[in-house]
Amino acid sequence: MVAALAALVVVVLGVLYAGDSRPGRVDERVGAVVDGVRPAPWRHVALATDFLGEPAGAAALVAVTVAGCLLLRHPRAAVLLVVGAGLTVGTTTLLKPLAGRTINGGYLSYPSGHTAFLTVFALVVALLATGRLGLGRTAGTMLVLAAALVAGAAMGWAQVALGAHYPTDALGGWCTALAVTPATAWLVDRVADAMCHQPR
Repeated sequence: MVAALAALVVVVLGVLYAGDSRPGRVDERVGAVVDGVRPAPWRHVALATDFLGEPAGAAALVAVTVAGCLLLRHPRAAVLLVVGAGLTVGTTTLLKPLAGRTINGGYLSYPSGHTAFLTVFALVVALLATGRLGLGRTAGTMLVLAAALVAGAAMGWAQVALGAHYPTDALGGWCTALAVTPATAWLVDRVADAMCHQPR
């Protein structure tokens, strides 16, 4: 249900801001609260957070986490992270020219790939933690959604504060991760189960 609602939000926002190159009313209100990061400490925090969504930072984060998953003997989590991150970021890349929303003189902005990546990363790590801690369905769901919310909010803040995205771009990226990751997890589980039940 969360995935379906998230997908709907991605589509609605994409239609609302298609071909736009200006912030909407929501963007202006949120942007006024964030209003850049001129003080040095906060700018460094925003830049460090942004780096986690850049190719080098994202690759390092994924590599370390995949190694940890394999050491903990959770190959499905490792596969989900690699495939989930790839499909989520790939989806944002495909949606950007379809939406055609731009920022800073023509850079495609909707949805935010940085926000989508950090959200899917948090989702997979939270799913792994839920399994390791043996949390029940309710507690596990709350942990997973809280991790996704914190990661999405942190990267969304950094993107808006640095002027790289509008707030609704970040929301679209967050929702893209929420839409793609559950479907990817289902697919990974089906493939893994099929491989386990093949006759030897």
